[in-house]
Amino acid sequence: MTQPTLSRRHFLQTLSIGLAGTALLGSCVRTGLPADAQSFLVYVGSYGPADQDNIVLYRLTPSTGALIRVAGAKGGASPSYLTVDAQHRHLYAVNEVDNFQGTPNGGVSAFAIDQQSGELTLLNQQASAGTIPCFISLDKSGRHALVANYGNGTVGALPIRPDGQLLPASSADQHTGRGPHKNQANARAHCMLADPAGKYFFAVDLGTDTVYGYTLDATSGSLQRQPTPAFQAKPGAGPRILTFHPTKPLAYLINELNSTMTALAYDTRQGRFTEIQTLTTLPADFSEWNACADVHVSPNGKFLYGSNRGHNSLVVYAIDGSSGRLTLVEHVELPGKTPRSFAFDPTGRVVLVAHQQSNTIVTYFADARTGRLTPTSHSVELTAPVCVQVYSDFLRR
Repeated sequence: MTQPTLSRRHFLQTLSIGLAGTALLGSCVRTGLPADAQSFLVYVGSYGPADQDNIVLYRLTPSTGALIRVAGAKGGASPSYLTVDAQHRHLYAVNEVDNFQGTPNGGVSAFAIDQQSGELTLLNQQASAGTIPCFISLDKSGRHALVANYGNGTVGALPIRPDGQLLPASSADQHTGRGPHKNQANARAHCMLADPAGKYFFAVDLGTDTVYGYTLDATSGSLQRQPTPAFQAKPGAGPRILTFHPTKPLAYLINELNSTMTALAYDTRQGRFTEIQTLTTLPADFSEWNACADVHVSPNGKFLYGSNRGHNSLVVYAIDGSSGRLTLVEHVELPGKTPRSFAFDPTGRVVLVAHQQSNTIVTYFADARTGRLTPTSHSVELTAPVCVQVYSDFLRR
């Protein structure tokens, strides 16, 4: 079977990022807002064309799973991964390209969020300190943006001004090495996030099969890499994204290249991980091409979910509350192709799945007791959604 091509560089090699001076103002559409008192806001990043609204805001009604479009913005070239600050006043998005204003970098864009409409207004942009950035997160103070650059395997820290604007990168670190898989010809930083306490930061590198640990100097914005890796995955695993358990010293690492999930015990004092268990994400009878993508623990901490691109499914595991070990619950066959991203609403009642190649977001009800998913029958269409983030509804209506 011919393997589908999901290479970022192949997908993005024809794109450029002439972002400076571009007006990225969103047009707000507010029709048919649900009457439910409880609702959530869903921001979606995408690979949609730069001349269209490629960052979209929806309102989610958890009682039904319905999504209603609220606002859209032109986010520049490939605003694929995004995050919102704790005060819900600013949104930050990577621009997943390898040429930023004529330099060998990707971009990072900062937006102000209108508190009544949800509309985005561009504040400024900076280089991402590497090429093809694919992940962004904020430190606990909200004073620094942390970026993983897939193209050349660097991670960077960008200070954030009190008004939300980004300053140039204050620190960057270059990973080196390679792995045995053909997609591991060089370092490929894929994730950069803080632990729950905000003490340590971890960069997951798909190219070197390594999770690197860092500390961040809050004053200087300097990243300091720990002398030894926080975790070393199996050769050729291709670790992609790390997620922490909401209440226990546990973490879970989804491995893109060998389609596995690794349960980890987390040493909160040393910032190190120890493997508990590694399981396949695929059914035993599936032997075709697959590449894992996203991973999340349910808000109640009882279940773990991962996405399979190729098998086009979500795998569901039960988490043992004492050991952190995983037990398979089910594989949920999805109605679309390439589930690049998915997310829970904060209550854990609804799961939203973004199908990059089918151009849809589909919602499911999650059973809090069993972890199993049931379709809600609701979906929306948009071009190449690749990041879904869900927040409390902060708009003043």
